[in-house]
Amino acid sequence: MEGSEKAGGSWSSSSSCWAWTNNNNNGSSSSEVDQMLLPIANVGRIMKQILPENAKVSKEAKETMQECVSEFISFVTGEASDKCRKERRKTLNADDICSALTKLGFDDYALPLHTYLHRDRLHFTFDP
Repeated sequence: MEGSEKAGGSWSSSSSCWAWTNNNNNGSSSSEVDQMLLPIANVGRIMKQILPENAKVSKEAKETMQECVSEFISFVTGEASDKCRKERRKTLNADDICSALTKLGFDDYALPLHTYLHRDRLHFTFDP
């Protein structure tokens, strides 16, 4: 996927971070790089699920979390991508994500994810 082109821009990777380069000449410079972020409404909705019903989340807090989670996804995906590249594979799978989480020191997330994937695979393997 590295350097892949799509209408109006292209994806590129630098170390463990993927970025979208805007190739449109609509007033913005061609060197401008916009990071791909999760939709802020989705981030806000996820944040509100853990808070008390009457709690509010500021726009600044949502934007900060949006940047953090997007960077985290890029960080983990970059590590998983490196593993795939070393193994000369083109398809990144869930086990690669678990492996990347472990390698990056996120064992507290990797173990439950691995357990979930194992149960999910058993369900689809044996459920008629």
